[in-house]
Amino acid sequence: MIEPAPAVRPTRVRHIVLGLTVAAYLITYMDRVNIASAVPVIQKELGFSMITVGWILSSFRWGYALFQIPGGWLGDRIGPRRALALIVTWWSIFTSATALAWSAGSMATFRFLFGVGEAGAFPIATRSLSRWILPGERGFAQGITHAGSRLGAALTPAIVVLLMAAYGWRMPFFVFGAVGLLWAAAWYWFYRDTPAEHAAVNTAERDLILSAIGSARPSRTQSVPWRRILGSSTLWMLSLMYFCYAYCISVYLDWFPKYLHDYRGFDLKHMGLYASLPLLAGTAGDLMGGWLSDRWAMRSGDLKTARRSVAVAGFLLAAGAILPATFTTRATVSVWYTCLAVFGLETTVGVSWAIPLDIGGDYAGSVSSVMNTCGNIGGAISPALLAYLVRWCGWNVPFAVASAMCVAAAALFGGIDATRKIFPDPAR
Repeated sequence: MIEPAPAVRPTRVRHIVLGLTVAAYLITYMDRVNIASAVPVIQKELGFSMITVGWILSSFRWGYALFQIPGGWLGDRIGPRRALALIVTWWSIFTSATALAWSAGSMATFRFLFGVGEAGAFPIATRSLSRWILPGERGFAQGITHAGSRLGAALTPAIVVLLMAAYGWRMPFFVFGAVGLLWAAAWYWFYRDTPAEHAAVNTAERDLILSAIGSARPSRTQSVPWRRILGSSTLWMLSLMYFCYAYCISVYLDWFPKYLHDYRGFDLKHMGLYASLPLLAGTAGDLMGGWLSDRWAMRSGDLKTARRSVAVAGFLLAAGAILPATFTTRATVSVWYTCLAVFGLETTVGVSWAIPLDIGGDYAGSVSSVMNTCGNIGGAISPALLAYLVRWCGWNVPFAVASAMCVAAAALFGGIDATRKIFPDPAR
């Protein structure tokens, strides 16, 4: 009697792809928040007012918002392997160029061009995972990638303070730019647009992916069906929700170190430490939100409720925690409540970014680019508006506005249905 051959275990190339994507997200946030920790020193050396800094911070976000759709289109058009390597190289160059700024205008220009490059990062990365990650892993995958971004943001204040103390405020921009160039080279060398193109993927892993996702479509599309995408009511509800989210998280990414230094009285050393803590809490929130949503969906079979409930709860937690963080008179207590607020806010992110995969299929890059465009218009308004609100009303009002935005986001997410696909599933 001939015994059957032992089953071949699937390779884990998709997990390496996910790991590289997590590293990309980490780098995006290290590069975008390094300036926040350097603001007190930059203001002192170059003589910028708070209003000027607000517009410099906004310039990045306007470039980031306006080029989301072109960035997503680029990934869908030429494939994420080439597109992501290209844009990471671009933004790494302008990360380093920030250190060469000699005026407010030059710094705003460099930050705008840096934002143009980073604009395609999340839509293209979402597209890069669409042909690799199994449907039951999508919430967790989006959670862990965004956890990587928040971990990068959490590590950055301490790194920037150390580098500034030793070499001045320009050195962090050169160092972070070099890290991005190394990542771009590694991505282009390892990643392939579909599992079928990757030599390290064995038949078992290829069959596992194809059985879950369906037969592979071409890795590069000739056209993007924008009429159908823009006709989705689910997408527009998602986009309005993400406007509220991005407005709120920008408050913490762009201004929290300055708030701790100027309003709560922390020196630069302690500012670096305490500015990191809420973003570390956010990292945990990113991991938990995506994982919990996936587990709920797998056990209940109800994807709509699983996505919706986790996100609504996260926004309401954030809204509730922002208020005591704002109005307490104790500086360290404010930081701990802020940790809870950012944790709640970030539990929504993996869920939000899983929905373009749920509803967009092979056009997830373009779908997510629309969501992120609207979101980052909120993110672009936030830094400059906060500077004016602080001048007119003090520091408490901007955080009260952020709490109200979280309530609005919870209400909007209550109307989002992750099962309303824009495109039918590919043939299996």
